[in-house]
Amino acid sequence: MRADSPDNPGALQGDAALIRAVGSLALTAAVINVIVGGGIFKMPASLSAQLGAAAPLALVAGALAIIPVALCFAAVGSRAAATGGPYTYLGATFGPFAGFIAGALMWISNVASSAGVAAAFSVQMASLVPWFAQPVPRAGLLTALYLSIYALNAFGVRLGARAISVLAAVKLTPLFLLVLAGLWFVDWGELSFRISALPSWAALGTGMVLVMFAYSGMETALVPSGELRDPSRSVPRATLVAILLVVLLYMGLQIVGQGVLGEQLGNSGVPLADTAGALWAPGRTVLLVTACISMAGFLLGNLLGSSRLLFALGRDGYLPQAFARVSSDHRVPLLALAVHAALAWILAIGGSFDGLALISGGAVCLVYVLVSLAAWRAQSMDLRERGQPFVLWGGPLVPLLGAGAMLLIVTTLTGKEWWAIGIALAALVLVYVVLRARSQRTA
Repeated sequence: MRADSPDNPGALQGDAALIRAVGSLALTAAVINVIVGGGIFKMPASLSAQLGAAAPLALVAGALAIIPVALCFAAVGSRAAATGGPYTYLGATFGPFAGFIAGALMWISNVASSAGVAAAFSVQMASLVPWFAQPVPRAGLLTALYLSIYALNAFGVRLGARAISVLAAVKLTPLFLLVLAGLWFVDWGELSFRISALPSWAALGTGMVLVMFAYSGMETALVPSGELRDPSRSVPRATLVAILLVVLLYMGLQIVGQGVLGEQLGNSGVPLADTAGALWAPGRTVLLVTACISMAGFLLGNLLGSSRLLFALGRDGYLPQAFARVSSDHRVPLLALAVHAALAWILAIGGSFDGLALISGGAVCLVYVLVSLAAWRAQSMDLRERGQPFVLWGGPLVPLLGAGAMLLIVTTLTGKEWWAIGIALAALVLVYVVLRARSQRTA
């Protein structure tokens, strides 16, 4: 019987209906593509405004915090191969409610980050074409953007993965060239790696939230694990290689921007473009175009991963089963794609990058705490599905480092961010309780 036979209506639901078409290279590109999205094109100015000459310290601290988390993702991701990412990891190690909390927090982060980056995309486009600064053209631009990334994802995971790989190569080349060329013109007197140069520990904490938002993305790129050819090998390789490249790139861009523009960096709306323009006048336009491509690539990867999170929630009964149904021709979850794109589009129309980035960064730090604990639990119970898993040395040491670092960062969130995350999470938990009660009554 064919998988799409009308006599077998359940065949196009669940992980068995997905196509395992994503390998290590495509997954690495997807992780980099989602991480190097909109955050890096705004973050250098935000860090400079917060920390002045000591801004690179936030990136150093962020790298020390994110590497243990990346190791935890590599470890648990090599053991749990079903689509869902952190949602699947927590569900497999601590039970369904813990999985739902992880999935809910991740979706909050993903919707906020997608909307925030889309809002930043409109600012970059307005710098290129001022007409897009007007409300109606801006709304039309955002509508066309979300329709485009929906269409690319709707035509199958292979097309989406290829588009992500191409976008990653196109946008990374100018950024690495900016670092390599700009290092020759850095005024090192504008930079400080001394702790005594920090304005305050509170300023460093706020900077760290922004850094974690900029570093985040691996959790979204790893959600489509049900479409990986060899998760036990692909996940560790892609995660670790991507994080190391991103840390080096971000550090280089902050140093070059700070060393070339000095105090002016903190006042720039398009800091990387202004840095490139200071080195070479046409470079400003090149970096503005690069920023638009990068943000579009981020949104494409965000939609790919987030739709699979909704797919997983529908697959396991926490959302209507329609979310777990895939199209018969391209085998993609169309309803999940449409819902996530529509919600992000609505928030992007009325939102701004800065506020949404802090909400997303705070929520993703909480997800990282849970994933770190899941990695420890998965290893202690020797959870494995296919292939040889990636093993963390030191037992609970790496997970404790990752979870502890993330908890320290979220203590710096303001009441506004906590309220936004808490209200959204409470609403999703209410949906969870209602759906579980309904399923128990009908069982």
